Amino acid sequence: MVTVWDNLSAGRIERLAKWKGSESRFALEKEDLTNANLTIPRECETIYHLAANPEVRIGTESPSVHFEQNIVTTHNLLEAARKAANARTIVFASTSTVYGEPKKIPTPEDYGPMKPISTYGASKLASEALISAYASTYGLRAVIYRLANVIGPGSTHGVIYDFIQKLREDPSRLEILGDGTQTKSYLHVKDCVRALLAGLAEPDQRVSIFNVGSEDQVNVTKIAEIVCREMGLRDVKLSLRSVTKDGRGWVGDVKVMLLDVSALKRLGWKAEMNSEEAVVSAARQMVPSHH
Repeated sequence: MVTVWDNLSAGRIERLAKWKGSESRFALEKEDLTNANLTIPRECETIYHLAANPEVRIGTESPSVHFEQNIVTTHNLLEAARKAANARTIVFASTSTVYGEPKKIPTPEDYGPMKPISTYGASKLASEALISAYASTYGLRAVIYRLANVIGPGSTHGVIYDFIQKLREDPSRLEILGDGTQTKSYLHVKDCVRALLAGLAEPDQRVSIFNVGSEDQVNVTKIAEIVCREMGLRDVKLSLRSVTKDGRGWVGDVKVMLLDVSALKRLGWKAEMNSEEAVVSAARQMVPSHH
């Protein structure tokens, strides 16, 4: 039985329509992790903690958002897990941004010291630390996944979503934030879901940490070209808008990211799509009117 807690601040209930009639296997409860009095159902053994405010840029204007929606929510959930009858395993969606700007690319899980450059990255690293401490103190098992940029048809933020919105407003030009050379790994949500299950197969370690991403990169200018093509637009004028002196898309933007995913590959997982294929697939799914 899968029970989903969601405050529906980013999700849409229609996305779950296909699960209607599966009440014996699936339940949705409108719940908010900012609630300090959470009670985890007795039958729950494994908790997937995917809730967070994922918009990295918002942390510059209002850093308290990431503190409240990422760190406080993690603490509330851990407290509930500690008091729960049967909750034994917590699976956490962390992020590549915990590494900050590592000197080693691809970056392995044991890289350090970790110096996040955004409050988002800091909030996720703080959450990892809390989870590790609770696992050791209260006998929970934790599996932490540091995710590359996860993309797919349900995206409500991020570079592909932003480009589509801009081009719907003005199909003749597209503004790219930064110098256009920002180069990162992108992961399709289907590959991500497979990864979130694969790490549970590791022999029983108290705290396991896995990087999750594709094994190559794509830059933001190429993403712009792909989105234009998938929307059926030709001769779009691409323009660059300088935001920081060193060409980032926003303050706190990590310009180059690629993760070493060999630990998870040893458990039999591998991304089926590379970065560019994932971008093409996500863009195509997000602009169905063209296809």
